[in-house]
Amino acid sequence: MSFNSDTESTPVEAPAVETRSDAAPSSSTLLPTLGKRVREIRDRRGMTRKLVAREAGVSERHLAHVEGGEGNVSIVLLDNIARALDVSVVELLAPETEDTVERRLIRRFLERLPQHRLEEVVFRLMRDFGHEESVRRKRIALIGLRGAGKSTLGTRLAREEGMPFIELDREIEKETGIPGREIFALYGQAGYRRIEKRTLERVIREHSRAVISVGGGVVSQPESFEMLLSNCLTVWVKATPEEHMARVMAQGDLRPMAGNDEAMDDLKRILEAREALYAKADTVLDTSGESADESFMKLRRLVMS
Repeated sequence: MSFNSDTESTPVEAPAVETRSDAAPSSSTLLPTLGKRVREIRDRRGMTRKLVAREAGVSERHLAHVEGGEGNVSIVLLDNIARALDVSVVELLAPETEDTVERRLIRRFLERLPQHRLEEVVFRLMRDFGHEESVRRKRIALIGLRGAGKSTLGTRLAREEGMPFIELDREIEKETGIPGREIFALYGQAGYRRIEKRTLERVIREHSRAVISVGGGVVSQPESFEMLLSNCLTVWVKATPEEHMARVMAQGDLRPMAGNDEAMDDLKRILEAREALYAKADTVLDTSGESADESFMKLRRLVMS
């Protein structure tokens, strides 16, 4: 089966704002609360302290002091940290919302659920209350690793249904004017994921009907993946690791094997690590051992039923 391919700044200590040692008791919890908020958001993002420090342009030690509620914080530093975490300064400083009876009941219910049921409930709520189902199904998003057949199948589906075919990686390159690999080199993975999120928001906003091919790493950014799940009918296009590798190389891209005798083991580890995330898609299309025509007919039945 032949498928087309999908396609630091030096940390510095930010100046601190001096505070009086005899500050009023009412402000004594500000820094600890801010530090806790930064830690919580960083954990939700799955970002290490080292990565956030690098993105914010501060030392890791200084960020540790901030998270511990021990260091003074300038507005410049706060803005840099907010940008690194992809939130607004207001979100860092905002107090918790009022804890209503309804919120407590929902929280109690969710706390009793095992993890696998919790994820099921979250995504069901997101889909049922995020957008009308008929609206969501008009955008079809193909996710998965390179070599599964996203471009070949997506192009054909879009053509037959009269929809635009959009490759998110290409849209990111057009938005930045920089090739994908250079974006990673310039901005790092966290920077690339922020650009990916922004580009995905624009694509969804501008296209009520489309077939969208999305890079396999989108599942590692929770907010982008949730946005995709709640706004699109998602299809995990998968194949065996051997077929993933063979198809990419058949297209003339020998980079997966270049200087890496363990490339296949690496690929298998990536697939294994992401399998539970990919499985959150609405449906799965396994293209292993099939022709492009056979896979396309299966895809069409899955998304048009």
